[in-house]
Amino acid sequence: MGRTVMAEWLRWPVVRQLTGADPLGRGPAARSRRTDERRARTEDADAVVRSVCPYCAVGCGQRVFVQDGAVTQIEGDPDSPISRGRLCPKGSASRELVTSPLRQTKVRYRRPHGTGWEDLDLDTALDMIADRVLATRAATWQDADADGRPLRRTTGIASLGGATLDNEENYLMKKLYTALGAIQVENQARI
Repeated sequence: MGRTVMAEWLRWPVVRQLTGADPLGRGPAARSRRTDERRARTEDADAVVRSVCPYCAVGCGQRVFVQDGAVTQIEGDPDSPISRGRLCPKGSASRELVTSPLRQTKVRYRRPHGTGWEDLDLDTALDMIADRVLATRAATWQDADADGRPLRRTTGIASLGGATLDNEENYLMKKLYTALGAIQVENQARI
């Protein structure tokens, strides 16, 4: 039993550092068995997908690690010229957006003066939105001002685009809102 205790004691990293060939304690002597047994969280990923952080206007690059069709880890993308592999705490925790058991995966709707939420299918929700946009446009349409000058606009519809929308998405949104006659069209990245 004494030899076993002595053998275990000699395997301690600090003892190996002090008695090893490297007097500063670097290198293999500083590694423990536990360290050698550890594996990276991303080692078993089936795929690595590049993405952009969904939070602020910076647009930091992300590497999304996927295993068996599920997101297992999100890290900063070192190839991103914007963030060079760095993520803020919110960006680092963005895996929770898709993996949290509290994430809503259905359209939830609460009727006016209602106290409870109900699930709607996507087609019903989109039809409701379209009906309300058209009704708001019709109710707030301004064809001309008091002097008869043409306006052809609505002030009842406005848009504030999110910062993670790319140029193409912003372009299409601007076209849509202009076609509807909306004049209050802004993007978070410009504010």
